[in-house]
Amino acid sequence: MFLRRAVFPRRAAVLVAAAALTATAACSSGDDTSTGSGDTPKVDTSASFKAGTTMAKLKSKGTIVIGTKKDQPGVAFQNAASGKFEGFDIEMAKIVASKLGLDPNDPKQVQFKEVVSKNRETFVRTGTIDIMIGSYSITDKRKKLVDFAGPYYVTGQQLLVKKDDDSIKGPEDLKGKKVCSVTGSTSIDTVETKYGANPVPFDTYTECVDQLKNGSVDAVTTDGAILLGFASKSPDELKVVGDAFSTENYGMGLKKGDADFRSFLNDTIEGAEKDGTWKTAFDSTLGKAGVKAPKPPKVDRY
Repeated sequence: MFLRRAVFPRRAAVLVAAAALTATAACSSGDDTSTGSGDTPKVDTSASFKAGTTMAKLKSKGTIVIGTKKDQPGVAFQNAASGKFEGFDIEMAKIVASKLGLDPNDPKQVQFKEVVSKNRETFVRTGTIDIMIGSYSITDKRKKLVDFAGPYYVTGQQLLVKKDDDSIKGPEDLKGKKVCSVTGSTSIDTVETKYGANPVPFDTYTECVDQLKNGSVDAVTTDGAILLGFASKSPDELKVVGDAFSTENYGMGLKKGDADFRSFLNDTIEGAEKDGTWKTAFDSTLGKAGVKAPKPPKVDRY
């Protein structure tokens, strides 16, 4: 899930994530505000911001609420054993918090809140969360409602089917098939509008995978690395088929028109790419497969 156009092969990137995801724990229910393990970035204790900016307000308040997912192995998920949020997106969120002068390891200062896909724009616009960092693809449609910093990560859409199903080998085989993904996702729009699938939306990918296992749907679709994570936990039941057939640019969602905050986030992403903390975030999550971190995508200051 990490290709910026022609930076490196999408299929190879997805396979990198697959190996990394085999060691992840299953998701649990309920919110949790603590962070997972990893090399926590150093807190910028000297951080200072112009009065009235979002950055100044967050630092003064001493708390940031970050919207994310909790059922995406390797990306953003809640570890069943520890109850903590973990994954690449979570590590990127920690980097943002540290640049605000907040301690990512203090659950009072950095609070993670699960946000299902259909509520992301609403939660950002209403201030329910301060920022959304959770496999949030940048699209022109969404940019009419919220602003984005990034991308900080790129992936491609694939398909998850039952192990013994040879009728679906790629998106061209989806016409008339029941395909599940989360409500409000770009993935479910793509398979319906471009490939003629019958969409079956649910709030979480875990629910979609359950629907696939019990035969209620024919396939599940989302970003490849996430699907490979689920397949790795049920290798005798599920498999990922076909090459990636879309490009999903992950961004950080924030209130529309907040130019200062957006610039700060873009600066933070670029800084992390340059000083090595982006690579550290990758290595401590998806990079656990033993594969070198890819070249990060270029930030689009649209």
